[in-house]
Amino acid sequence: MHWTCFLRILSVQPKNILNNGLNNYLSKRNCTSLMKAVLLKEYGSPDVLKLDRVPIPNKGNSEVLVKVQAAGINPVDLYMREGAFMSLPPLPTILGKEVSGIVEEVGPDVKLFKIGDRVACCLPRDGGYAEYVTCNEKYLIPLSDKLTFPQGATLYVAYFVAYRALLTKCRIKKGEHLLVHGGSGGVGIAAIQIAKSKGLKVSATAGTAKGLEMMKAIGADQVFNHKEKGYLLKMYASTGGKGYDIILENCADINLAKDFDILSVNGRIAVVGTKGQIRQAPDKPKLISINPRSLIYTEGKIHGINLVRMTEEEFNEARTTVVNGVEEGWLKPIIGKEYALNQAPLAHKQLLSENIGSRGKIVFNLLL
Repeated sequence: MHWTCFLRILSVQPKNILNNGLNNYLSKRNCTSLMKAVLLKEYGSPDVLKLDRVPIPNKGNSEVLVKVQAAGINPVDLYMREGAFMSLPPLPTILGKEVSGIVEEVGPDVKLFKIGDRVACCLPRDGGYAEYVTCNEKYLIPLSDKLTFPQGATLYVAYFVAYRALLTKCRIKKGEHLLVHGGSGGVGIAAIQIAKSKGLKVSATAGTAKGLEMMKAIGADQVFNHKEKGYLLKMYASTGGKGYDIILENCADINLAKDFDILSVNGRIAVVGTKGQIRQAPDKPKLISINPRSLIYTEGKIHGINLVRMTEEEFNEARTTVVNGVEEGWLKPIIGKEYALNQAPLAHKQLLSENIGSRGKIVFNLLL
């Protein structure tokens, strides 16, 4: 089946359902065999993540059973592990919102996939840090042979977040100038690739030489080191004093106040990441104030980006863009580092490191 036909038929989207915990997840299925999985039994530091054996869940009528080859690791997993959200799943639970793998079993109502298919799974209710997952057919993305399994395990969170930020909320237009503030991580890479495919001029920042080099290699027109003194003035000058039409902000706790000063008239800011309240710098915890006066001058807008708020139509549009981007060759996920499943604590400790997490996505490779 041609992928265009597939996308036209598969027109449904994950609902906003919280993970009901591992016990509830398994209670609806008759489980006999065991699999390895990383369990979260208590909230806390990375060391609370423990590799254990749990039952392999049986598929439902509209589900497939996927043997996981790779699983994405995302900042949202860290915040979930820390218990940083208002709504949290009952424990124990299995983290992980995206995997790639091979279909091993299909339910009787599954129409578009068969045993042996390569797929990426969108897991809004988590469960990805495991050897097997069950996934509803409507949550699946066909995985092209053009991508490896580790690359396939990065298609959901990074690219769907970037799509929602740029297309759904900021409504980017050809010829506009985008700043990706923190462009060498997963969402930043996705944003650069999507924006270039839509004909935008793209500037991006990173804090390492390798990060700057990578962003340039994937198409960024201008790159800046956000650790250099005076980099904001240099960026603003490069726009001819106009400012940026769109700013995709990956670290709002450090940069949001600065973004206000370099935004163009009628500019838009999409906040996709923050570690907490507005601070002066990572090593300077003193809180600073934001002056909204510049927003009055520019009539700028700020959008918070939440993946689970996607409507059915928005989800399908994003999936179409991802599938087509892979086939057209402009969507190429970059993997920063791969870990074995038993290295979950180490992966979480290093996820936000600029030496690793800021040069592409990090993933579990279950073949290691």
